[in-house]
Amino acid sequence: MLQGVKPFLYRTAENFWNNIVNVGVHPAMPYIESRRTKLLNLLALPCIPFMFFFSLLNYSQERYLLAVLNVITATSCILVLIFHKYRKYLSARLALLCISVLVYTFTGVYFHNGAEYFLLSILFVVILIYDNKWVVGSVSVLIITAFMLIVFMPQSWYLAPPVPPERVWINVATSLIFLVVSLSFFKHIQSDYQKEIEQQRQTLVSMNKDKEKLFSIVAHDIRSPLATLEGLLDMFQRGQYPREDMEEAAAILYKKVSQLGATLDNVLRWSTRSMKGIQTRPDDFLLAPVVTEVLHFFDLIIQQKQITISLQIPVSTTLYADRDQVSVILRNLFSNALKFSYPGGTVEMTAVITDDEVLIIVTDHGMGMSPQQMRGLFTSQQHPGYGTGGERGTGLGLLLCQEFALQNGGMIEVDSIPENGTSFTVHFKKGEYTAGDNAAFN
Repeated sequence: MLQGVKPFLYRTAENFWNNIVNVGVHPAMPYIESRRTKLLNLLALPCIPFMFFFSLLNYSQERYLLAVLNVITATSCILVLIFHKYRKYLSARLALLCISVLVYTFTGVYFHNGAEYFLLSILFVVILIYDNKWVVGSVSVLIITAFMLIVFMPQSWYLAPPVPPERVWINVATSLIFLVVSLSFFKHIQSDYQKEIEQQRQTLVSMNKDKEKLFSIVAHDIRSPLATLEGLLDMFQRGQYPREDMEEAAAILYKKVSQLGATLDNVLRWSTRSMKGIQTRPDDFLLAPVVTEVLHFFDLIIQQKQITISLQIPVSTTLYADRDQVSVILRNLFSNALKFSYPGGTVEMTAVITDDEVLIIVTDHGMGMSPQQMRGLFTSQQHPGYGTGGERGTGLGLLLCQEFALQNGGMIEVDSIPENGTSFTVHFKKGEYTAGDNAAFN
């Protein structure tokens, strides 16, 4: 029974202490201000029982004035907590500063009880919690003057009966402990602040990397339609379209411009969603509509290179992943397959469903890769080559594919033979689908 009571009492006491120390601290506060508020709470809290104890002791020894001053000091510490609770931080600091300086100066001069060392503690606290140099300078002059007055005042002249020497020792030791606590907490503040700065730096580095990825996605998604438009306009300029075919070519051109507009809309929508960094938001969705969008994106290139597309994707194939990121992966893999396929070749896309995974396989029968090229595929050291039609890549697409696959709990495998083609296999989590049938999507 006692084994269960002790942890409960310990947790209760710890929660009570944390609640008191964090009075007035709220999430919207600046970091330094929250730590300064916590420092004042930390100094005021133990001072309350300490001063009430000595007020009772002084009262029992008939030092009534000193007992009253002890109660006033304890009250000022209580006021600090109350003002902090109602977020009157300036009032809390003024109450502690003014009352403490007056009381400790008076008791030091009047009783010679070592109160001048408490003045030094107050001076350190003022330096730590105030940024205004005029406030710090003025209070410093005031406290140093009071300290020197007490120290150099003739010790043989007393305005009241002196307190016992052991009381002076306790006061001096306590004031020095307050100094140690203040400086230690300030050092802790600085350490936490440095950690906070480092975390923010790491966040900025991560966001910059995400920004670079977004730029590469934008460039990749826009470059292909622009290259197609450029090719069509070049053919117009060279007069390779007969007059009777101009209407058909204009329709193709209109289709590509519309496609480019849709691509820009998708990229802008995703960029808006990723303003604070690329975020993976998995959900269940059908694979077939995404494949349709990808094929529509490359339809003119497919026609120009006369590529045959072979699809074996069950209509009910469902993934649990981020739809936009899967779309980026498929566009990159399909773009590479078209780029390195010979004119008149075949590109295959197959979905294989297992118990808990969906494997998407994109295969071409084109240029293939050497073992050395494969080793550098998913690194920044890769050297993108030219496609069969002179197309040039950036080398960033496969890096993005790998990262997006990992973020969605999957991975990418590659198999390639020079001059025999390349096959990429992407593993995704299987999603839930309750409607439809298992007919093939061709």
